[in-house]
Amino acid sequence: MKAMILAAGKGTRVRPLTYDLPKPMIPILGKPVMAYLIEHLHKYGVTEIMVNVSYLHEKIEEYFGEGHQYDVQIGYSFEGYTTDDGEVVPQPLGSAGGMKKIQEFGGFFDDTTIVLCGDALIDLDIKSALFEHRRKGALASVITKEVPWDKVSSYGVVVTDDNGRIVEFQEKPSQQEAKSNFVSTGIYIFEPEVIDLIPSDQTFDIGSQLFPLLAEKGMPFYAQTRSFNWIDIGSVTDYWETCQSVLMGEVANLHMPGIQINDGLWVGLNTSIDWEGTTIEGPVYIGSGTRIEAGVHIVGPTWIGHGSHICAGAKVVRSVLFEYTRVLPNVSLNEMIVFKDYSVDRAGEMKHVSESDPDSWANARDRRSKRRTEHSNELTDKRIRA
Repeated sequence: MKAMILAAGKGTRVRPLTYDLPKPMIPILGKPVMAYLIEHLHKYGVTEIMVNVSYLHEKIEEYFGEGHQYDVQIGYSFEGYTTDDGEVVPQPLGSAGGMKKIQEFGGFFDDTTIVLCGDALIDLDIKSALFEHRRKGALASVITKEVPWDKVSSYGVVVTDDNGRIVEFQEKPSQQEAKSNFVSTGIYIFEPEVIDLIPSDQTFDIGSQLFPLLAEKGMPFYAQTRSFNWIDIGSVTDYWETCQSVLMGEVANLHMPGIQINDGLWVGLNTSIDWEGTTIEGPVYIGSGTRIEAGVHIVGPTWIGHGSHICAGAKVVRSVLFEYTRVLPNVSLNEMIVFKDYSVDRAGEMKHVSESDPDSWANARDRRSKRRTEHSNELTDKRIRA
């Protein structure tokens, strides 16, 4: 069995994280989502993996290379072109169009293939899903989950007969138009014949075009409804909730990195914590090279990325701070994601650092922000002496 990971999209609903990261590179417990997928595939003996890439493709390729560290082979198919001036222009071909390009280039899909979207955490029993796929004689299978009716408009909706055969596929219908609340999880099993149905040299999508075509032709196209963990990072709010669940230990097989030095507190290498007046209520992870000054209050679930600096008197509550975040003195961050120059609150409202008054955070590597910190500490000291 072979695999393909779909990784060419821009991930616009997860901005600002995807301003600088392709969606599959968004970290959970400090590790990209796509890394968990590769490890899961390897667990089931899948070692040949193709990845279609486009937007910020080099970040995926540089991190994963050819897969040696995961004991798998990884190949890449870039979708886009380079201008005469050397500018790389991403131009995704759609999820199905990307598969067609790979097939026409080197014939990769010569065996049953599992196709995964690169932006979800899963623990699907692949062996069992493959068994059911073959037992039914399916050319294509979609792994589905039941979701609340008010969520159906975010997904591809599957309509089946009594035998599980898909008779209709609705791509992101409104709640009023949806004929089912069983949705595609972005996990598919395809036989090579399915690739033959995809037209060449054009953008073509799996959900909105290939699946309706399979249903219309009455091909052996089945849904599988399985009990497994499926954590879809569809939006920034989803990401915040996922991080909270993972830090709370509510997701199986995901374990806190670092060393546990206190109840609910894990740290990376070479952290510096001034415990004078500092309170840390777990679960909290503090990344390597991070400095926690005196009088800081941290409430978990909170993740603080490596190289960060939490200044004196600051309070961080149920938040995710990416690497090299400096939280300025006496600032309070509550249920926030901070990524470089941007923050997003629990409701999904995004702000640039320039919109915060006064500045709440900065780049911990920026000497200017360090001077602002020192100036703020001097003012605090003067007020205390007065």
